Amino acid sequence: MVVSAASAAVASFSGLRGLADESGWAPELAWLLPVTVDAYATTSARVWLAASTVSPAARRFARANALGAITVSIAGNAVYHAAETGLLTITWPIVVAVGATPAAVLGLTAHLHALRSRPAPPTDEPPPEPRTDPPPDPPALPAPADPGWPTRHAPGPERSDADLFAAARLADSRYRTEHNGRPITRDALRAALHVSARRATELRRRLNVEPAVPDAVPAGPAPVPAIPAPDRKETYNADDQHS
Repeated sequence: MVVSAASAAVASFSGLRGLADESGWAPELAWLLPVTVDAYATTSARVWLAASTVSPAARRFARANALGAITVSIAGNAVYHAAETGLLTITWPIVVAVGATPAAVLGLTAHLHALRSRPAPPTDEPPPEPRTDPPPDPPALPAPADPGWPTRHAPGPERSDADLFAAARLADSRYRTEHNGRPITRDALRAALHVSARRATELRRRLNVEPAVPDAVPAGPAPVPAIPAPDRKETYNADDQHS
């Protein structure tokens, strides 16, 4: 493989160098034409076939340029040998094409380098989601303590003044039992009945003005008055007098 590549490179180098001489290049620079064309063909082929080329656009561009550079090298060698045998005359279109080759290769090389430096395009498949364990359940909150008076846990129908005052009496009675006879405070009454501060103040004033009425004694038969028994001494004295 090395021998074949070396012999092909030397043969192509000779033909393209002679074409540069025939096209008016300086003798000390004529060897740059085969280096320019064949080196670019090798570079494009390596980018095309390399596994490190991740950009599809760079791979397509490198393939087209590798095939194009090989075609230019073949055509240049054919033109040179045809001119040497007298089958073709070097005219101005050939001179212009040979002179424009270095500039064209320079621009193509820069474009190929820019395409190869691009990152790989994103794929349509979404990235795998990181696996995370579900968060632990929060600890259960302790049940609220019973305050000892009626409470309302959910909104219900509006209570009448009589119902509120009756509930206030009950809350005041329980509060006095638990606090050595002290009357219920406004804040405690507000928390027990779930009413506004103004409403709790009005109910507390009513409790101070209208004390609780003691329970009525159940009705029953009237008691029979006791008849005093006569004194025995007086009875005996009366009998003696009659005797």
